Amino acid sequence: MRLNNTASTFQLTGFLGMEKAHHWIFILLLVVYISILLGNSTLLFLIKNVHNLHEPMYYFLAMLAATDLGVTLTTMPTVLGVLWLNHREIGHGACFSQAYFIHTLSVVESGVLLAMAYDRFIAICNPLRYTSILTNIQVMKIGVGVLTRAGLSIMPIVVRLHWFPYCRSHVLSHAFCLHQDIIKLACANITFNRLYPVVAVFAMVLLDFLIIFFYYILILKTVMGIASGEERVKALNTCVSHICCILVFYVTVVGLTFIHGFGKHVPHVVHITMSYIHFLFPPFMNPVIYSIKTKQIQSGVLHLFSLSHSKA
Repeated sequence: MRLNNTASTFQLTGFLGMEKAHHWIFILLLVVYISILLGNSTLLFLIKNVHNLHEPMYYFLAMLAATDLGVTLTTMPTVLGVLWLNHREIGHGACFSQAYFIHTLSVVESGVLLAMAYDRFIAICNPLRYTSILTNIQVMKIGVGVLTRAGLSIMPIVVRLHWFPYCRSHVLSHAFCLHQDIIKLACANITFNRLYPVVAVFAMVLLDFLIIFFYYILILKTVMGIASGEERVKALNTCVSHICCILVFYVTVVGLTFIHGFGKHVPHVVHITMSYIHFLFPPFMNPVIYSIKTKQIQSGVLHLFSLSHSKA
């Protein structure tokens, strides 16, 4: 039987016990958000406009940057609203939509990292067929496939959120909406919504990681077969940026999962902080990693700055 005492809004939460520091936390997060927006927008601009970045590797990087921008733009409005304006109310529809995009984009990021591993595998293990295998059409198909897989996999649990009555406190644990946070407030049978993310979504992300790991075993095997030491180093250098991005993403995923699963006695602020690290650290670090390790992007950034300086 459906209950009638369901409020139309949820209450978002900032950093409990640290309300006096909210404005300072706001300034810190605003700087991080602006850095993420500038870094990933710059990557997209360079990949679109610099001719020697028109390669499959950089198209996948553009997908990663777009995904990181999506995560940031999805979480930023409510987080900054809570911390600066103390605007805590969010309607059910807006909350469910935010949760859908947050979780979908997390799965997209995992899929894009897998696509980038496939790109490095083809480039190193089958270089003569690289351009014929990873054509623009093929890259586009992979991108659409990654997006479709993520969107469809998250949809079943988010759609069900609209059916549940919410008759408890209506206070969420974060300044943004997460599925696992919302279902704690539902007064209904939430067995499917508890099990599905573990079985389907987590298994999908884990499978992505295992396939990436398998690709890198094959890459390492191929590289070790190269006679020239200089060529071995050169081949491995093309993978360093991607490996760093993988570590940044999956270490934060494991950290967040570990805290939620085994950190019942850990202070609440640690849970909140880990959530922010998970959603902000990869988008912040990915442009930094590629800017440091990729000469073409370095030269593009320098060219961009020289143009802006000459115009000034």
